[in-house]
Amino acid sequence: MKPRSFDVLATLLHRGSGLVIGPEKQYLLETRLGAIMRDVGARDLDELADRLQGSSAASAEIERKVIEAMTTNESFFFRDEKPFAHVRTVALPALHAARPPGAKIRIWSAASSSGQEAYSLAMIVAELRHTLGNRTVEILGTDLSREQVVRAQEGVYTQFEVQRGLPMTHLVKYFRKDGLNWRLNDTIRSMVTFREWNLLADPRPLGEFDIVFCRNVLIYFDRPTKTRVLDMVARQMAADGLLYLGGAETVLGISDKFEILPDNRGVYEKTRSGTARPSLATIGARV
Repeated sequence: MKPRSFDVLATLLHRGSGLVIGPEKQYLLETRLGAIMRDVGARDLDELADRLQGSSAASAEIERKVIEAMTTNESFFFRDEKPFAHVRTVALPALHAARPPGAKIRIWSAASSSGQEAYSLAMIVAELRHTLGNRTVEILGTDLSREQVVRAQEGVYTQFEVQRGLPMTHLVKYFRKDGLNWRLNDTIRSMVTFREWNLLADPRPLGEFDIVFCRNVLIYFDRPTKTRVLDMVARQMAADGLLYLGGAETVLGISDKFEILPDNRGVYEKTRSGTARPSLATIGARV
């Protein structure tokens, strides 16, 4: 592939998704974009790059497909378990205690891929119904991939997918066999709304959130993009909201909008100024 063609593709990916790809990752372009090249009749990546430089609707559609093909869609139920345990035992009970009757609790699963993370959170909410009473908990899953959003909405998973992190008790309780696959029941599916959304876009239309899961996403961004995303997320969070990042991610040296929740790696609260508000950690200790 010509250097100019690589620059076109790398720039498109960074601008459209925040993904940073170096020349050493050219093999990923060749592997993941093969199907698109066949679909549009491009002989190679150089011709595909040429097709992307137009301003037609066809070029825009190819751009969307390239971005979706290159972004990672790895996801599984209750991934890493600890953040979900924290939501179950600390975050949701504390937020419920801190909110007045009738106030909603809103959760955002950013870059939700095929939906396992968002549905894991929904199952936790269902299990805590005796604690939360009749309080409404809204869960929003967003992803830039139209294909993944559709898949998440369907709530159908393979045998391999339900074996990755999903407790057997939850499989029996919340799924039914559907041919060779497993389908989530309507109760859990109805608890989550999925929406096509680019994490680089202004999130204000999504509203305010009490809990944000943005896990294993920032690792693909350069530092300026990480800062931009974290700052935008902070603006959309309640004063006592919590942010959950992946085990290899941090806000240190990247954003001053968050500080780590004491003794909870990967869990962050918004930076406090003076004594304007109590920490959720303090509220959680009293629950």
